[in-house]
Amino acid sequence: MNSYTYTLTVTEEHIDAYNHVNNLVYMQWCLDAAQAHWDLKATPELKQKYVWYVLNHNIDYNASAFLGDTLEVKTWISNVKGVKSIRNYKIVRLSDKKTLVQAKTIWCLIHAKTLKIAMVTEEIRELFPISE
Repeated sequence: MNSYTYTLTVTEEHIDAYNHVNNLVYMQWCLDAAQAHWDLKATPELKQKYVWYVLNHNIDYNASAFLGDTLEVKTWISNVKGVKSIRNYKIVRLSDKKTLVQAKTIWCLIHAKTLKIAMVTEEIRELFPISE
C-alpha cells in the first residue's frame, strides 16, 4: 500500500458563510490523511523517535464540496531527498468523481527529542515507497 485513502461526509461544521466547505478544512483533511498514513505504517519506535514538520503547503482548489457530499481523501509520497519528503493529496467527490482539491506538502523529518533535522532513513523509505 503506497497510498492512504479515507472517505468522509461533509457536515455542518465544514461549511463556511458561502455554503460550501471552507478552504482551511480541505487543508486539515490533508494533514489528517498524512498523520493517519504515518500512524498506520510507522512502528511505535519510529513514532517515538521522529516527527514531521511542514515546510511548505501548495493547494489547488478546483471545485467546491457541499453539505452531505461524500469525499475521498488520498495521500501518497512522490519524492524523498535528504531530510525532506513530498506528500501529495487528492480530494474527490465520489458522486461525480470530480477532483475538488490537489495539494502538495513538503515535510521535514525531525528528531522528536532534540527537534533537530534528521535524514530520512532507509526504514522510513521502505515503509513509504514513492508513488506517482
